[in-house]
Amino acid sequence: MGDNCVDILRPAGRRFIGGNAVNVAVQFASLGGVSAYFGAVGEDENGALTEQSLVRNRVDISRLARRALPTAYTQIDVAENGERSIGFEDFGACAGYVPDDDAMAALLGFDHVHIGWLDDGGAVRRHLAAAGISVSQDTTVNARPENLGVDGLSIAFASIDGSHDAARRAAHALFARGARGVVVTRGSQGSSVFVDGFDADIPARPIVPVDTTGAGDSYIAGFLHALLSGASPDVAGEKAAALAAATCLHEGGFPQQPVETTDS
Repeated sequence: MGDNCVDILRPAGRRFIGGNAVNVAVQFASLGGVSAYFGAVGEDENGALTEQSLVRNRVDISRLARRALPTAYTQIDVAENGERSIGFEDFGACAGYVPDDDAMAALLGFDHVHIGWLDDGGAVRRHLAAAGISVSQDTTVNARPENLGVDGLSIAFASIDGSHDAARRAAHALFARGARGVVVTRGSQGSSVFVDGFDADIPARPIVPVDTTGAGDSYIAGFLHALLSGASPDVAGEKAAALAAATCLHEGGFPQQPVETTDS
């Protein structure tokens, strides 16, 4: 549940479908899991492209909301050396999205709900956790403090640039705020898993990346799929690292053909 986004690469003008919640849903489905996306797109071309991409990747969109707003998009400037920087972003139809009563009722039937960027002040997280639903959230994609609460989360996903010891300190801070499990990704330094009593330092796969967009989202999808399939948290971390590495070998948060556009 949460964000979708169309990444527009400049100056080429290629469009890729993404967003934390969309990437997690698609990558989870690619592993053979059953996933659905809860969020909002605009009634525009980018919204239609997002819908088509989700359907093509076997993600249920029966609860997708369509709003009379632009679909969220990000303009990404690509330098000659391949380095990328965000030039502009508009959360569009994602901003202010909340699931309606029917969607909320449907969420109670899932084995697990992952939340990406959602500016609801934590209302959905608290409701699901109170109902006993397993919930995770990526704490790196919501910048405003009111959306960053972790109490009730089965797993809080975080990201730092540091050692396993630094990740452990970050995890203890999240535990103190109410998270029951914590997974910290550390880029090329690996990841750290603090779930169900495990304290595991997972090495990153050695690769030469093409594009790191969505690598963290793929890690989340790989971790959740493995854990929900019965793997131990440390093994889930290893499988997640493998999927994250594979994502870095292609453009975009999941394999897709970009859409060319002159509107860059």
